[in-house]
Amino acid sequence: MIEMVIDQRRRDLGGGFEVGRVLPSTQRRMVGPFIFFDHIGPVEIEAGVPRDVDVRPHPHIGLSTVTYLFDGEMTHRDSLGYHQAVRPREVNWMTAGRGITHSERLEKARAEGSRLHGIQAWVALPIEHEETAPAFSHHGGDDLPSWESASVRGHLIAGSAYGLTAGVRTHSPLFYAHLELGAGAVAEIPTAFSERAVYVAAGEIEVGGSSLRGGQMAVLSQSASSLRAARPSTVMLLGGDPVGERYLYWNFVSSSPDRLRQAAEDWKAGRMTLPDGDDQEFTPLPQNARFPSPSA
Repeated sequence: MIEMVIDQRRRDLGGGFEVGRVLPSTQRRMVGPFIFFDHIGPVEIEAGVPRDVDVRPHPHIGLSTVTYLFDGEMTHRDSLGYHQAVRPREVNWMTAGRGITHSERLEKARAEGSRLHGIQAWVALPIEHEETAPAFSHHGGDDLPSWESASVRGHLIAGSAYGLTAGVRTHSPLFYAHLELGAGAVAEIPTAFSERAVYVAAGEIEVGGSSLRGGQMAVLSQSASSLRAARPSTVMLLGGDPVGERYLYWNFVSSSPDRLRQAAEDWKAGRMTLPDGDDQEFTPLPQNARFPSPSA
């Protein structure tokens, strides 16, 4: 029922702020269209924390970013002019398409102190949408259907599952859901997609007799249809139809390595507009990253 287990790897984003990186990994680069999956926190952020821990303005192409929080608040600004806080059980969905820049700031935590805990994922766009116009949308409330039964509380973040459809526009078939489970609770795993995974953000679960603890993602076989919580757990379920091979360089995703090089040159030359209201600093192109080749 479990094809492989991927452990998060700790990554420093700067200023001592760490995340648990799950995708891409050496074992598995993508699950359906999901090409990137970072576990943020949980971390207690003290009031007055320096701006070094913020994610400064940086660019994207060829993907949609999905920011979802369990606790805390992050402030998004982008080159389309959007300025939007994302709070627990809400979604910031930003489609980069042919190019966008944005920042993610901890402004509320800096002012008041808070606990920060959440997930940021990237969804690769299908080839026919890779160069689409950039877009941003924020969703909460009825856009993200919820349900509750037998010690399971569910929240559909994107796509279609459990007979529900979220109000987030996606570019390929997928699902993405957040489950809170009491000890002993059993939850269905959607089966309508060819590639699926489960990530344990907290707690411990069992799938087909195998145990998964916090910080682990399991890529599931087609026979996996349910999971059980060994103790109270926070779980993310995700998957969808594959969109084909993708190359990844820094914050850029594309079906073409040459397009990655073009995006990097555009950023280096200052041809990508910085976010409105946040254009006094930016994240430089990394010096040690290697461009992928078609044979990679």
